[in-house]
Amino acid sequence: MDTKTHWDKVYTTKAPDAVSWYRAHLETSLALIERAVDSCSASIIDVGGGESTLVDDLLLRGYNNITVLDVSQSAIGLTKRRLGAAAEQVRWLVADITKIELEPGAYDLWHDRAVFHFLTDREQRTAYVRQVARSVEPGGHIIVSTFGPEGPTKCSGLEVTRYDAESLHREFGARFRLIESSKEVHHTPFGTTQQFLYCYCRID
Repeated sequence: MDTKTHWDKVYTTKAPDAVSWYRAHLETSLALIERAVDSCSASIIDVGGGESTLVDDLLLRGYNNITVLDVSQSAIGLTKRRLGAAAEQVRWLVADITKIELEPGAYDLWHDRAVFHFLTDREQRTAYVRQVARSVEPGGHIIVSTFGPEGPTKCSGLEVTRYDAESLHREFGARFRLIESSKEVHHTPFGTTQQFLYCYCRID
């Protein structure tokens, strides 16, 4: 089963709050975004946005230049229906982040919660980092969250790679300046916990 088919199946067979990564509000992401950019016109891309409520909360805070990308058309469709008329304020992209060609320098801030750790193949990770380096403006911000060292080894039936701050930053390279990192204990809808790592970088 290819990546797109896998995630379309997940999003069409499970309710939004019946997946392990569900969180009503991404408080850590929101706090980092608000600290990183001081203008509501900043161009923000949420990679692997799926059915995340991050886009809802960004719109409520007045951000008006938002792109949501996901490989699953089903996830994008469900999120657009949830937002209703507000969905017209968002740019939607259905694509594999390792294959699409995003516009050069298009974004001031890149956000990814729980995509990068699924890229277990080095070529995929290289393509992802190349994509970030190309599409984020010099001086721009990158917020990436993966499973931490004590996080799960599999998610949604797929193998994942766990990271600490040093190993995650090493994947991106010296051009990405690590500003800060933190770990977060995520409480799943099933009563279990998952350790997430957040890294916030600036690109030179």
